[in-house]
Amino acid sequence: MSAAMDRALMALSLEDEEEETPFIMPDLPEFSSSEENSLSLMGRALNPECQKMSGLILTMPRKWQKEGRVRGIALSNEKFQFIFNSEHDLLDVLDKGIQTYNEWALVLERWKENPPDDYLQFVPIWVQISQIPVNYYNTKALWTLGDLLGKTMVVAFDPSKPITQPFVRVQVLFNVAHPLKKSRVLDLGGGKTATILFHYEKVQKRCFTCQRLNHEKQVCPLEVRKRREEASLRREKRLIELNQKLPVLSDDDPLHGVLEESQVGTNPLTGRPKIAKEVLEEMRTYLMTDTGEAITVKEDRVRKSVRETEKDPVAQKAFLCLEPVPVFTKDVNKGKGPVFDYGDKEMERRDLDLNVNPNKLMAGAFKAFRPSHSSSAIFAGSWESDESSAASSLKPLSDNPTVFMTGSFGAGSTGIVRKNPSSRKRPPKYIRKARSSGAANQRMENYGDRREGKQEVGSKKRKITVQVEGGLSITKAKSLKVVPNEGLPKPQ
Repeated sequence: MSAAMDRALMALSLEDEEEETPFIMPDLPEFSSSEENSLSLMGRALNPECQKMSGLILTMPRKWQKEGRVRGIALSNEKFQFIFNSEHDLLDVLDKGIQTYNEWALVLERWKENPPDDYLQFVPIWVQISQIPVNYYNTKALWTLGDLLGKTMVVAFDPSKPITQPFVRVQVLFNVAHPLKKSRVLDLGGGKTATILFHYEKVQKRCFTCQRLNHEKQVCPLEVRKRREEASLRREKRLIELNQKLPVLSDDDPLHGVLEESQVGTNPLTGRPKIAKEVLEEMRTYLMTDTGEAITVKEDRVRKSVRETEKDPVAQKAFLCLEPVPVFTKDVNKGKGPVFDYGDKEMERRDLDLNVNPNKLMAGAFKAFRPSHSSSAIFAGSWESDESSAASSLKPLSDNPTVFMTGSFGAGSTGIVRKNPSSRKRPPKYIRKARSSGAANQRMENYGDRREGKQEVGSKKRKITVQVEGGLSITKAKSLKVVPNEGLPKPQ
C-alpha cells in the first residue's frame, strides 16, 4: 500500500494539478456585518513585536474610559477592530488624536466598506513648530510649514491675540511610513537660512536612529547594516593582519633559502617553536664559518639533515626542539599515591541505599548486621574455659547490635568476660507499706503537739492546710483572735 502511494505521489506534477476556483460567498444580508461595522474603528499596531494584541484589546477600552460600551476584535497580530455602541463614543475616541499602547503609536480610522489603498496609513499628530522666522508669523506661512510633515488639517493660530508660547501648534496627517523630522532648514533668499524645529505631541517611543514609529533602535535596518559592516571590516582587518605576518627567516638571514617558512615558526598544536632558537643559531654559525667546504655543500647538508630529522617525531623533539626525552621505568607503581577504593563496604553501602534498592530494607538490615566468624572465635575461648558457669547462659552476639540489651558481658584483661548482674536492693512490699503507715502516724502525733495555727518542719514554719469537703486542701489564713470591746490583743 505504501509503495503504491509513493508511486502515485511521484507521478504527480504541479503543472497537472487543477487550479481551485474561488469560493463565492453568498450575497445575503445575514452573511454581512456591514450594519454592525458602521459604528466601528479599524486599527493597526505599528510595532507588533512590542504591542501584544490580547493586551491591546483589553487595555484600550479602559484607557478610553469606555468599558462595557465597546468591544474589541483581534483580526491578526497587527490589525484589530473596535465596535462601539454609540456614535458619540466613536467620535470621542477619534477626537483624542493619536493613540498609543505600550508607549508605541496606533493607527485608527473609521471603518469603510471599500477602503482605499492608503487605508490605515495616516495618523493625526499635533506638531509644535518653533524658531519660526519673525517675518513668517502668518496663517499661510504656518500652513506651508505644516505641509513639510504631512497634510495640514488644523492650524492653531490667532494673529489678533498675544502669543505667549514660543511655538505654533499644527495638526497634520502624518504618513507612518516616513520618518519623523526633528528639524528643517529654510532658505530665506539672499543667502540667508533658518532652521525650524518640530516637536510631536503624544508620540512616546520611536527609533532614535531613523526616527520611524515601527521598530526599536536595536532592530533598526540602519543599525543592523552598520553592525554588519563593522563586523566585515573587523574580519578583513584580521585577515590582513594574519597575512602580514613577518617571516621568521628574513632576506639577510643565512638560512633564507635553505629552510622553508613552514619548517620554522611556532607549532600550532603545541604552541612551541618547531626548531629551537639555539639550533637555528648553530645552523647559522655553521654556514658562516669557513671550514674549507663550499657553501652549497653546507646548505645541502643542513637542508638534508633537517628533512631527515622531521620524519622521526622523537628525533625532532630531541634534536630540533631540544625537549627532554621522557624517562622509562619498569616500576609500574612508581609515584603511585593512595587509591581510595572502599571495596565491599562501598557495595554494602549501595545495597542499603534507598535510592538504589528501596524495596529491601529488612533484608539489607539483616545483611548489614549479620554475626561474623571472627567475633564468634573470640568468644569461643572464654566459653570453653568455663563451661559449667558461663556456657549455659551465653548466647551468640551480633557484631553491631541495633537495640539495647542488659549487658551480661564486660571488657577484661583476657578479653570479654561475663558480668555479674547486681540485684536490686529494694525492700519487700509489706515492709515499704508498714514504713509508710508508721510515718503517717508519726506526722499526726507531731501535728497534735503543735500550737494552733502554726506548723514547724525542722527549723522552718509554713501555713497549715485544712482538708475541706471534696478532698481538696486549702491554706488556712494566719490570724489573731480579738476580744470585742476590749481593745487590741497583746502580741503573742
